[in-house]
Amino acid sequence: MIRFEQVAKRYPGGREALSELNMSMEKGEMAFLTGHSGAGKSTLLKLIALIERPTRGQVIINGQNTNGVSRRKIPAYRRQIGMVFQDHKLLYDRTVMDNVGLPLVVQGIGHREVGRRVRAALDQVGLLGKEKLFPVALSTGEQQRVGIARAVVSKPDLLIADEPTGNLDPELSLEIMNLFQRFNDVGVTLLIASHDLALVERLGKRRIILESGRLKQGSQPGGFHR
Repeated sequence: MIRFEQVAKRYPGGREALSELNMSMEKGEMAFLTGHSGAGKSTLLKLIALIERPTRGQVIINGQNTNGVSRRKIPAYRRQIGMVFQDHKLLYDRTVMDNVGLPLVVQGIGHREVGRRVRAALDQVGLLGKEKLFPVALSTGEQQRVGIARAVVSKPDLLIADEPTGNLDPELSLEIMNLFQRFNDVGVTLLIASHDLALVERLGKRRIILESGRLKQGSQPGGFHR
């Protein structure tokens, strides 16, 4: 599902965020990406989402080498990937319905089908009945759930999340992780960047540990590890 082969990412100014990285994830796996701030976690996720491109090496997602994806084809490529962010990235002048349905509207899906799929996604995250509210009327945890509903409304094969519980208390953080687990239970592949090591340990999933842009010794670069 995900394969990095000798991947390096160097930013203007010379800072190398990733260096000769090799790792893989199987379809249907759930894993955590950990490491100190600046270790390269966000860069790795951006390479998967084609927000950034590698300086060297190959990133292969679902059998497709991202080096061969032209700028024009990036929107179609991203439809297979759901993205969740720490700060939600919601549109505060739009309703919950509008926020969650945005990826479908961009794809040109009809109004009735958008409504049906948005309500199904909101039901999955426990927010059915709140589609007419604006984000400001929701708690921080509910806003994150809206972000997750938006990420899964297109039924992606892969879900990536960058510090999705960074602004949440421990109880809400566990609720969000349990929600991710339910998506994984139905076959969605998940890669979650997190600094909350206690929570990661509690969930008992595989850890991919980065240190200064490289896999740290003791990390598990490929295959299923429980």
